[in-house]
Amino acid sequence: MELKKVMKDKKFWFASFLITWAAALQGHMMWLQRQDSFKQKFPNLDEDHPQSS
Repeated sequence: MELKKVMKDKKFWFASFLITWAAALQGHMMWLQRQDSFKQKFPNLDEDHPQSS
């Protein structure tokens, strides 16, 4: 029944949260980098198409 003891441990939950948060942050930073790379390849994509109002 060692698993039940681990599940009740606050350090386990804190470490799990920290790892999840770090992974989400890394994924978000990679997504931002991809967006910047796309904007560098197509710098004036929005300027080519005037908005129809």
